[in-house]
Amino acid sequence: MQELLINVSNNKKEVLLVENGKLIERYIEENGQERIEGNVYLGIVKDVLPGMQAAFVDIGKEKNTFIHIRDVIPKVSLQTGNKNENFEKYNIKDYLKEGMPILVQVKKDSTNKKGARISTHLTIPGRFVVIMPNEPFITVSQKINGADERARLKKIVSNSITDKYGAIIRTSAQNKSAEEIQKDIQKTIEKYEKIEKKYNDILNNKPKFSPQIIYKSEDLIERILIDLMDQELYRIVTNDEEMYKKIENKLKEENKNLKIELENNIYNMYSLEKEIEELEKRKVWLRCGGFITIDKTEALTAIDVNSGKYTGKKDLEQTIFTVNKEATIEIAKQLRLRDIGGIIIIDYIDMRNKENEEKIIELFKEQLKKDRSKTQIVGFSKLNLLEMTRKHMCSND
Repeated sequence: MQELLINVSNNKKEVLLVENGKLIERYIEENGQERIEGNVYLGIVKDVLPGMQAAFVDIGKEKNTFIHIRDVIPKVSLQTGNKNENFEKYNIKDYLKEGMPILVQVKKDSTNKKGARISTHLTIPGRFVVIMPNEPFITVSQKINGADERARLKKIVSNSITDKYGAIIRTSAQNKSAEEIQKDIQKTIEKYEKIEKKYNDILNNKPKFSPQIIYKSEDLIERILIDLMDQELYRIVTNDEEMYKKIENKLKEENKNLKIELENNIYNMYSLEKEIEELEKRKVWLRCGGFITIDKTEALTAIDVNSGKYTGKKDLEQTIFTVNKEATIEIAKQLRLRDIGGIIIIDYIDMRNKENEEKIIELFKEQLKKDRSKTQIVGFSKLNLLEMTRKHMCSND
């Protein structure tokens, strides 16, 4: 049973997802913090860099944004998009010219050192589907199990969209009726058509273009509500009357009936303050006496596994395997709790038995099924480091 707790204060909004009284996800949005990820802009190409197969684009922000050739050319693969494409056979100058207008979506927010990352491959999220204009692919969320259900959903969607659109079928579509899914598709396509019309109207009516926003994506609370309302969410609790009304209106708009309550002190409900305090710590202890450390850098997150106080009762290999198993379960939990994204490197205690390494990977995959975010385990490197990636759910990085 899941509950969404939203605490509003003078300086921030804190969103806590609780399952059976235990914190499993946490997101913070600072008041005044501008998030532009998901926004769609009319941008102006500023500098084209053939040596990097990339360009800088002005979208009207302090820093110019960055776009790579992979986010300009049409996607070539259903599974990997353009990730494995040979970019040497393309020339960025064949696609982008300095001064030209371009419709782009922000895929990653800017940091202190870098401008935002953008793409011409737009994704317009709905409740059950994500619409992809000008993409010929229909994919189904990997978290939807069962060949029959996957085939049913794919048939519904393929019969409901034209060749102009592709779609990602979200986990929330599972077991939904064809009528519900078709309504969501139509609503989401209409959202894109408004974006397209606004962009074309600006191009047709203005002799000189200026960078500007075309579409503002949903805020943190709206995105989380859309993601969770068709999952195992039981109720929503907030301490703020304005937030209560906002959530109420969103649920009415989506024709969804969920319990909403007002509660003055959110943190006292399940003694969450101690759990939140633990998330600020670098070291996380395991039940067996071992521990993990989590260190974030600009390029990646490094997680180190240590045996700590645990000495084991049998042979060394079994002792190491026990610590690594507990660490795996805890790491999957911490990735969700801290919304750790990007490249993640895990330094397990070295295992001599390759079968144990495979067992760790299988256990990790099983634990990551609980994660709403997209994850990918690459495997153990030659240096015995486990490499993986995870997409941020909501947080800025």
